[in-house]
Amino acid sequence: MALHKIFKIIALIFGIAGVAFFVNLLIKGNDTVVNTGAGVDGYIYVTYAILALITLIVIFYVLKGIFAGNIKKTLFTLAGFALIIIIAYVLADGVETPLKDGGTLSASGSKWVGTGLYTFYIMALLAIAAMVWTGVTKLINR
Repeated sequence: MALHKIFKIIALIFGIAGVAFFVNLLIKGNDTVVNTGAGVDGYIYVTYAILALITLIVIFYVLKGIFAGNIKKTLFTLAGFALIIIIAYVLADGVETPLKDGGTLSASGSKWVGTGLYTFYIMALLAIAAMVWTGVTKLINR
């Protein structure tokens, strides 16, 4: 319960800092902020702090959950995800591509972009299939 109270206090501190920076931006006015960027630095620092804190909390709880739970099941899930990435990498094409800024995207970079897209498509199809499967089994079992 003490950890919950600590997180509430941290959230309150970040909330107050956010409100203070927001009021500061309102006082300075839109034109000043657009022309000089004044006041935006505070928002950026608060955002970085919140991102770092949330990342640490997520890593902590993920590792805690892995070691407290079934490690074998976790490793099978990670192996399945790695298999999906390998399949996506095999399916992806690597073609050197010109960019809008005049540079070029290497064939390797293009292949990894394609891998990311194929991985997303495969995972989306698996998620849709799981939802359909769950819905069908619920209808059949009624």
